[in-house]
Amino acid sequence: MFGWLRRWRLARALRKCRIPWRRWQHAIERCPVLQTLNTSELHRLRELSSLFLASKTLTGAGGLELDTDARLFITAQACLPVLELGLDWYDGWSQVIIYPDTFVVERDEVDENGIVHKTRRPLEGESWSQGPVILSLTDALEHQEPDSADNVILHEFAHKLDALNGATNGMPPLHPDMRREDWTRSFTRAWNDMEWHAARGIHLFNPYALESPAEFFAVMTEYFFEMPLHLLGVYPDVYEQMRLFYRQDPKRRVKTQDSSNSPSPFGDIPWT
Repeated sequence: MFGWLRRWRLARALRKCRIPWRRWQHAIERCPVLQTLNTSELHRLRELSSLFLASKTLTGAGGLELDTDARLFITAQACLPVLELGLDWYDGWSQVIIYPDTFVVERDEVDENGIVHKTRRPLEGESWSQGPVILSLTDALEHQEPDSADNVILHEFAHKLDALNGATNGMPPLHPDMRREDWTRSFTRAWNDMEWHAARGIHLFNPYALESPAEFFAVMTEYFFEMPLHLLGVYPDVYEQMRLFYRQDPKRRVKTQDSSNSPSPFGDIPWT
């Protein structure tokens, strides 16, 4: 009964807010990561995106006048991670703020001597645990090459999922059929291996992943969707954990992509 009622409410909401088909087609054409989805997946993504636009506020900042194309470009990619999870995974916040270009944030940072310094950092994106997602439109638009895994939209929305456990620490809420031990072991080994290679000047993935476990998860999310065969070839255990978490298997959507295998001097480091 309740399933029927939910479907009825969903259909009613979609009748009011469904993205027009031609607008949706134009949005997909601008996003290589979405062009590998099949017809059924694109249909469901369109429904999720329509409901996302109806429930979230996308606001231009820094003088940016946000048009419909930009809204759809951001929304379609933001909904890809929750394609099989559902929009409920984005509950608890309501706003996406978009700057025209890289934006600068000021923060107080404490050095090793306990002295507080004001710092200014340029950012492409930022995600607040209980607040908005903030994006640079220029950076989101520039990194749309088929052979690039640099996707600030996927990155920041991965942080939103990560934070659902109460802390952004690289451990999102796992499904009942997943084991925390498997997640920890897979990501810890990959972290150690990536550190080992980075110390020798070899970067298997974006080195920003080693900033923290939270950034590692966000960067691996970018590769999982954008370059799945590369992630599968280098860290198959991480790919499998991501497949189980996102309930998606992007490797089946692509025909050819570069992949490589590297020796892994695994060790043990904490992964929280």
